[in-house]
Amino acid sequence: MKGILIYSSFEAKRNEFSVKKYMDNLGVSLVLEEDFEKNKEKISADYVINRTNNYDIAEYFENNGVRVFNNSYVSKIANNKTLAYELMKKNKIDILPVNYDKFPVVVKKNFSKGGKDVFLVKDKKELESIKDIEKENEYLFQKPCDTLGKDVRVYVIGNEIVCACLRSQKNDFRSNFCMGGKAEVYDLSEEEKSVVNKVISLFDFDFVGIDFLFNENKFVFNEIEDSVGARMVYSLCEKDIISDYCEYIKNVLR
Repeated sequence: MKGILIYSSFEAKRNEFSVKKYMDNLGVSLVLEEDFEKNKEKISADYVINRTNNYDIAEYFENNGVRVFNNSYVSKIANNKTLAYELMKKNKIDILPVNYDKFPVVVKKNFSKGGKDVFLVKDKKELESIKDIEKENEYLFQKPCDTLGKDVRVYVIGNEIVCACLRSQKNDFRSNFCMGGKAEVYDLSEEEKSVVNKVISLFDFDFVGIDFLFNENKFVFNEIEDSVGARMVYSLCEKDIISDYCEYIKNVLR
């Protein structure tokens, strides 16, 4: 079967290790997102690994009968914080209140990823300094958790929990590993696993990361990472998570 792997040119270069893993395990060809946008009518595949966070790409291939990892629904919800929080609230999964109108407040761009465009704002002056803050629906205003600089990322392959990592940061309220946060393997409690599995039950995941905050001694949903990175896992343990994902893809396609 012919498979293609889609990254933006920037992310393909930044993730050369992962690109090679996919190619070695599955024999897929790399297609850059920019080239896809220009020549999509000429690109054919039996399956697609979409690593762009762009659900339009997944939807395009699905409309042509092609299996996409992750599917367009996962990509759409994961990359839109408003939709994700609405879905969690509807299903009685704990989130921190949004449309929060007090200071301090966490201000985050609706489509941001990796801790970018996320701010802990202390007053009105700081708020007004944020670029495009006046644009409607551009940013969310959320109550801060009571344990800043600490969260857990849970890695999921095929709706099964693979592993979890605790991220922490002393000098920033954001704990992202790519922003200098420290990480360690984390053992989920049974109660925490129950929360994770409740989120999983709402989707047909292929490979994602689900991030949770700690607030009032509870596991609180924060976001879903669609094209989740694997650096943290490889830095902490011997688990070859991309190869595991590739084996999952092979099994799905059989």
